[in-house]
Amino acid sequence: MLLFRDEEHVTRWCDTRNIARGATITPEQGWRLAHGWYKDKLRPDWRRHTLEEAERLLADVGLTGPFWNLRG
Repeated sequence: MLLFRDEEHVTRWCDTRNIARGATITPEQGWRLAHGWYKDKLRPDWRRHTLEEAERLLADVGLTGPFWNLRG
């Protein structure tokens, strides 16, 4: 995970390293994703998210498109 000031900073960082740009998320999306993913992790009845639950969580946070496709 890398933190950047803005979209221009991401582009410049990738360009100087000749790295293809991946997906970016906002701090709010990161918080919402982490909260949804880990909120019940310490409960005794915790279980791994199903593929459908994970897809719904990503979509609810606004993370859609090919990069976020969990089905390969």
